[in-house]
Amino acid sequence: MGSATDFPIDWCRNQFPALRRTVSGHPAAYFDGPGGSQVPSRVAESIGNYLLHTNANRGGQYATARESDELLESAHETLAVFLNAAHPESIIFGANMTTLTFALSRALSRTWQAGDEIVVTRLDHDGNVTPWVLAAQDAGAVVRYVDFHKSDCTLDLADLYSKLSDRTRLVAVGCASNLVGTLNPVQEICKRAHSVGAQVFLDAVHYAPHSLPDVEEWGCDWLACSAYKFFGPHVGVLYGKRDLLTSLTPYKLRPVTETLPGRWMTGTQNFEGIAGTKSAVEYLAALGQQVDNSATSLRDRLRSAYAAIGTYERNLSAKLINGLLTIPELKVFGLTSPDRLADRTPTVSFVHDRFKAIDVADRLGQEGLFVGHGNFYALQVTENLGLEPDGVIRVGLMHYNTSGEIDRLLNALQSLSVSAEIFRGGRRVPAARS
Repeated sequence: MGSATDFPIDWCRNQFPALRRTVSGHPAAYFDGPGGSQVPSRVAESIGNYLLHTNANRGGQYATARESDELLESAHETLAVFLNAAHPESIIFGANMTTLTFALSRALSRTWQAGDEIVVTRLDHDGNVTPWVLAAQDAGAVVRYVDFHKSDCTLDLADLYSKLSDRTRLVAVGCASNLVGTLNPVQEICKRAHSVGAQVFLDAVHYAPHSLPDVEEWGCDWLACSAYKFFGPHVGVLYGKRDLLTSLTPYKLRPVTETLPGRWMTGTQNFEGIAGTKSAVEYLAALGQQVDNSATSLRDRLRSAYAAIGTYERNLSAKLINGLLTIPELKVFGLTSPDRLADRTPTVSFVHDRFKAIDVADRLGQEGLFVGHGNFYALQVTENLGLEPDGVIRVGLMHYNTSGEIDRLLNALQSLSVSAEIFRGGRRVPAARS
């Protein structure tokens, strides 16, 4: 299990039907994982199975309702193991991370008052910035922004810690940057924030596909992630400490239960999506069994899976970053040193000296190379780096990507760099950036 050559890449790729797609004769290479991963067959099958055989609302006194309730309770248990939460009722499902964060921010802000302070960072996705900014405005609280180092896109920890005080009520920080891949030392951040009496909200959306979250070890008060980023459907997941979920008053309808987790799960939930989310975790556990058949518990199988994913993805990252750095017309953002690969996810963003991000993405897309372009809602990052309105080209690797796909991408970018023109949508685009 220790080397990338041990990774069962063929087994993994066989789980994902989307990887068999072709574009104009080219095999599709999915480098768009940070925007939404592909899903294994078992996830789609579990969604279909729920809709076809177990489709019912909560609390019915008949077979499908009871089966549905049992499956949903099992999903809470499975996601509790995934996040290493002590209590399944601490797991809340919702539409997506952003919607859950808005709901939580609205409830939390009712405990704030004028003069309180909220800390957010300029390295984060806007889903972990604007909900807190708007909530602070409603409460009359002050928002304090933490900067990042432009040289390597790492969070300025000295700036963060200097902004903590006995007035700080909440620190909102991402586990990993969805634009440049930087991993943040969230356990230390939690300790520092708690030392001044502040709560910590972690955005683990970009972290969860690459590393196993651990709310108990980190000691965070809140954490949110999205299943569609870790091989599941469009479902959001929120963790909260049980005492906070119980004591805080959510915005909910009068007939809704006061018990957990129901008091936080407003409206009829996406039950089939929750079934698919459970299956996404089970896929990762099955991968863990492939690389370490001695792992017995669900958490152990997940640890084995993510250990193997980490080794494999770091090797892919090294190849991708090294290759990009050999192309003179590209500027790569974030950590690029080989000895810092453990401090980042395999998500790499760059710009081209002559071509806009959208044009590069379009050209690559014509060759079956699916990359993203724009700011990906990490608006504070692109604004501070002076990259608006074009943004960046983002290559987001997942464990189902291969070394051969990276070769294709690098060859295409090399060819693009010696071209005097580019084509988008069948038309010629001038070789100049504006």
